Amino acid sequence: MSDDNYDFDVIVIGGGVAGSVSAYLLARAGHEVLLIERGVEPGTKNLSGGVFYCRVMQQIFPDFLAVAPIERRITRNALSFLNPTSFVNVDYWDARLADPVNAVTVLRAKFDPWLAEQCEAAGVTVMPGVKVDALITEGDQYVGVRAGEDELRCRVIVAADGANSFISQNAGIRDPEPTHNLAVGVKSVIRLGEDEVRNRFNLTGDEGVAYAVVGDCTQSVAGGGFLYTNRDSVSIGVVLRLDDLAAKGRTSSDVHDHFLSHPAIKPFLEGGELMEYGCHLVAEGGQKMQHDLVRGGLVVIGDAAGFTLNTGFTVRGMDLAAGSAQAAATAIDKALRSGDLSEAGLQEYVKQYEASFVGKDMATYAKAPEFLETPEMYGQIGELLADVLHGVYNLDLTPRKRLLPTAMAALKKSKLTIRRLIRIGLRAVRAL
Repeated sequence: MSDDNYDFDVIVIGGGVAGSVSAYLLARAGHEVLLIERGVEPGTKNLSGGVFYCRVMQQIFPDFLAVAPIERRITRNALSFLNPTSFVNVDYWDARLADPVNAVTVLRAKFDPWLAEQCEAAGVTVMPGVKVDALITEGDQYVGVRAGEDELRCRVIVAADGANSFISQNAGIRDPEPTHNLAVGVKSVIRLGEDEVRNRFNLTGDEGVAYAVVGDCTQSVAGGGFLYTNRDSVSIGVVLRLDDLAAKGRTSSDVHDHFLSHPAIKPFLEGGELMEYGCHLVAEGGQKMQHDLVRGGLVVIGDAAGFTLNTGFTVRGMDLAAGSAQAAATAIDKALRSGDLSEAGLQEYVKQYEASFVGKDMATYAKAPEFLETPEMYGQIGELLADVLHGVYNLDLTPRKRLLPTAMAALKKSKLTIRRLIRIGLRAVRAL
């Protein structure tokens, strides 16, 4: 296709973190870029906000911490094993997480429009409220998009349209992901007021806390709960693996409501005002979802490429999305300058992300999804921990036992065995 036959160098589909960052970087490199977003504006349909491990964004936007719409700096991380009438927390605070800043909370309804503004300032044409219906091909090359009766031509298309990427599916590039690799996240944002957030979570200034919760929060469904502090609100909800949700015969909204009503959680939310409620599809398959990401004139990035990572301790998506966008922008810039927009020419994208923290971290935790399928994680482990601690703190006037006999007595009451605990421990070491 000659230079006169295309409208843009690059068309990016999807105005989330991955799409906006790739569009911004490519425009900064001097290319004509169109960013198409299905929502009426970026952020209106994205409910995935939360903890953003933001070192990559500080690299892209040096003044990120000063100008971006950040809610709080995360300096505390808590891992909670939740049982029906108890919980066991590992609560970690560290001043080293505040300087340099490691992670922040964001609300995507605020954050994505800010990203779109940075794109426009860099020269990107942002087109919201447009649904791409199909991709245009010439031979084995993707050369544009079709939206309704309109066609727009380009040299390279970037698919950044979310975990269940309809663009790549409709084009026949990637099959629909099996439900085993997908989860549904249900989230509420509840306003408490800035002073209440600080008081209820024992916070100072703009510091924040992130809870990763496992156990009764999901009513035995594989997944977990989360609670993050924003400036004057909290984001709280559950992420539930689709196949297990169906197998257990539960509904995501009922599980979400059960979590919010738990006696350990309810006091955090008392008197709050519901500001947002919705659900969002989440990639859960890990490294095995990174396949078929490049074709002639096309690359797939961010959630659409499965770049999310749940280790049980942390849930990451936005930083990996930004990192994959960096890799894509580098590869596309090189391909545009060389004129080689074939699949082989754009394969540089895969080399770039595999060499970056994105590919290396996905490889390091490749076994994490399999480990998180361990059924005992969603009940018996937390109940055993609580029973051990009950034996330590329940001073009922009977003679005390040392810690090991107390733990063995709790284990004897449990359905778990020492052999099973050892196997779970070994799997955890290998996966995490």
